[in-house]
Amino acid sequence: MSFVQPELPYSLGALQPFLHEEQMQFHYGKHQAAYFTKLNVLLDGKPEAKSPLKEVIVGAAAGPIFNNAAQAWNHDFFWHCMSPTGGGDPKGDVLKAIDRDFGGYDKFKQTFSEKAANLFGSGWAWLAADKSGKLEIMALKDADTPLKHERTPILTLDVWEHAYYIDYRNLRPKFIEGFWSKVNWDFAAKNLDDSSK
Repeated sequence: MSFVQPELPYSLGALQPFLHEEQMQFHYGKHQAAYFTKLNVLLDGKPEAKSPLKEVIVGAAAGPIFNNAAQAWNHDFFWHCMSPTGGGDPKGDVLKAIDRDFGGYDKFKQTFSEKAANLFGSGWAWLAADKSGKLEIMALKDADTPLKHERTPILTLDVWEHAYYIDYRNLRPKFIEGFWSKVNWDFAAKNLDDSSK
């Protein structure tokens, strides 16, 4: 096995009541695990099997290898975008950048939530930084990721139905609202700092 699914940064039940253990068992234990399994089958015996996952994503053409590599990576990034002790408002450089590029945290939160809710079908809502450090919100379909658009991911929310359907059924906006109670601003701050290096 060339690519191994990383462990969650917390226990399966640690995000309750936002996400219950059953939801996480299926999302982490079934969905993300399947992306790693399929990717390893697709790359078996190929040179890309020895490359870092990010390099596979950036170099892959549209199709099964990209889809499974990106979904494997996107999910690991997403798990770190939440924390059992998360929530609240951003501080420091993240807040300054949000104020600068969105006109305040409330406007950012509203725009991000709307883009996440209105993304048709499956995909991801991303906060990303361009090469100059300017932040933008990207609503990307299916497995797409800012890595393919020369952007640095800062924060993401998975809006595939499998991310929320056990806990929220078809109520995606309610799931999005709950995300803000667990959002990991410390992780976002680290990503923003790394984007300027």
